[in-house]
Amino acid sequence: MRIFRHYEEIPAEFRGGVIALGNFDGVHRGHQVVIGEAMRHARALGRPAAVMTFEPHPRRLFQPDQPPFTLTPLRTKTHHIEALGVDFIYLQHFDRAFAAFTAEQFVDVVLCQGLAVSHVVVGDDYMFGARRSGSAAVLKEMAVSRGFGVTSVPPVHDQDGSVFSSTRARKALVEARPQEATHVLGRPWEIEGRVEHGDKRGRTIGFPTANLALGDYQRPAAGVYAIRAGVDQGAQTRWFDGVASYGRRPTFDKTDELLEVHLFDFDGDLYHQHLRVQMIDFLRPERTFSGLDALKAQIIADAEQARIILAAQPAGN
Repeated sequence: MRIFRHYEEIPAEFRGGVIALGNFDGVHRGHQVVIGEAMRHARALGRPAAVMTFEPHPRRLFQPDQPPFTLTPLRTKTHHIEALGVDFIYLQHFDRAFAAFTAEQFVDVVLCQGLAVSHVVVGDDYMFGARRSGSAAVLKEMAVSRGFGVTSVPPVHDQDGSVFSSTRARKALVEARPQEATHVLGRPWEIEGRVEHGDKRGRTIGFPTANLALGDYQRPAAGVYAIRAGVDQGAQTRWFDGVASYGRRPTFDKTDELLEVHLFDFDGDLYHQHLRVQMIDFLRPERTFSGLDALKAQIIADAEQARIILAAQPAGN
């Protein structure tokens, strides 16, 4: 899969494709249907299949003081989109200049001149252009005179009638329901990053941890989780079951937020390595302990509970 960052520089062999438009944060099951529809049209027309998305998220530009909310940062998002089989991703840098594009400019300059689209697929609620003046209906009207097709995909529901959405996944994480987030996303929610040095206190009680800062990630509920962690080993990722604590570590009067990950049956140095952490289930809320002995006893109990839960959960990547 190829990745392009400038619509003026799309190679000839990638022009004329079928493009799925959207931010696709989370690449959840509704997003997957939109991208799948683009794939279907592309194969029928014999054209490249692509996804166009925006970095940073427009909300970051218009609401810079909003708390972190990202489900899938760029690296993770492209990984999940690539797994769906598209031919290329076009990453549109979202800044003030691009935000000022009218709906007509976006269609004429980006879609027609830059990408020469043959067909566009969007969700029914897709909005575009300055002041969100463009909609799926507006896009269909513009497409008629410009010679490309448009398909709008209605919201995708589960068996209970609830819509798959990024908002629903975020709410589940905030409310300590990672299994619900897994249902929405079609896979466990994942945090990834470089392992940082910490206080090394876990080593002293027999539970060494790999520490990750969450950066712009959506903050889940503070507490302890059963997790699976992927460790990069060359071109491969090796997965380990484990337990993780997210929060401010009140027992030690800490105030910064950190994800501390303990891997079962792992012996090695993870400092500065890239780690992928899948949140499988919530075990308990964060709480303060009277000392190291009480904390160690609880960690042992957490690890035993996590092993039981993970043994019953199918592994995947």
